[in-house]
Amino acid sequence: MFSLSFLRANANLIGFGFALCFISSVGQTYFISLFGGEIRAEFGLSHGGFGTVYMAGTLASAATIIWLGRVVDHWTVARTTWMALLALAAVAGFMGLTWGPLSCAIAIYGLRLMGQGMSIHIGVTAIARYFVAERGRALGVVKLGQALGAALSPPYVVALLTFLSWREAWWVTAGLVLLVLLLAIRLLRGEDLNARAEALAQSRGGQLADGYRVGQMMRDPGLWLRMPVLLAPAFVSTGFVFHQVHVAAQKGWSIELMAAAFSAYAAASVAGLLTGGPLVDRFSARRMVPFYLGPLALCCVALAVGQSAWWPPIYLGLMGFGTGVSAVVMSALWPELYGLRHVGAVRAFATSTMVFSSGLAPMVMGLAFDADIGVEAVAMASVGYCALASLFASLAKPPPTLAS
Repeated sequence: MFSLSFLRANANLIGFGFALCFISSVGQTYFISLFGGEIRAEFGLSHGGFGTVYMAGTLASAATIIWLGRVVDHWTVARTTWMALLALAAVAGFMGLTWGPLSCAIAIYGLRLMGQGMSIHIGVTAIARYFVAERGRALGVVKLGQALGAALSPPYVVALLTFLSWREAWWVTAGLVLLVLLLAIRLLRGEDLNARAEALAQSRGGQLADGYRVGQMMRDPGLWLRMPVLLAPAFVSTGFVFHQVHVAAQKGWSIELMAAAFSAYAAASVAGLLTGGPLVDRFSARRMVPFYLGPLALCCVALAVGQSAWWPPIYLGLMGFGTGVSAVVMSALWPELYGLRHVGAVRAFATSTMVFSSGLAPMVMGLAFDADIGVEAVAMASVGYCALASLFASLAKPPPTLAS
């Protein structure tokens, strides 16, 4: 498991990654959706309409990060951090100035690209590049920043909206991003990344490991067999969280009950992260891929069958645990399968597909709900998808040159 000596020895780099994963919350669905009611009322949007606006911004960010994410292979970590978080602060401020659906879509594009996309991409790529034997454990700790962000987002937004308008709340959030930027840069200055790179190179015979380029990776049949299972967590969890108000109404659960149940989500996601890290280090991310959708499938079953007030913590707890495990597995999978040389470009491609999946979910589920398809039917369809995707993933083999 985790040791204090490990954390002390790597405090600066792990703290840096933690900070970037934490502030990525500003561009995450669970954060933006908390303003959904105010935004829909301001611009006269239905559930499906807001889902479409959200999808447009998210899909555009998915297309952009394919090429923007490659900068982590060529720029220093500090330079990419300045770029991403300054841009994130700017678009958070712009969100408070939006005047209609189009400008809102542009703001969501920037939030998703620099928050969910680049902030996590930079932090996780740094961890994946500079850790090998304990990569899973390091990723598990770093991803706790994202779990903390998910836990603090509801009370943070509720507190702001108690005293401020939703537009002013976004301006305060822009200031928060700048504070985290200064903290992240300070932590990075206390870490000698060149020394880490040299030590890693020496451990591998004097040079960094070779790796697949994106074009080579895309010719790997195993990638496409794993892709459905890799896209499932982003689609299912984003879709249900984005439409959490509608889900609560359909199930007869109060908003207060749902808000309280998110504590179970946060606690379970921490458990998933702390469980997933050691499991990845012991069994490898590749071997875990066909099995890690189990908690997500059970979450959907709980949503389909549960009706009483004690089901929301179970439903969201299973979702949180599955999200935690999948976050570690997916972060470790790409360097494990395709090497370190082009890990930034490879992760950028992977991130873009997951962002695309998360962007599609609000519109697809929103249109289903607008068509009076019940929450239970959508949940059971998600269970079927998880089962089929896991079957495909079990057939995938490692890339030939990296097979063990």
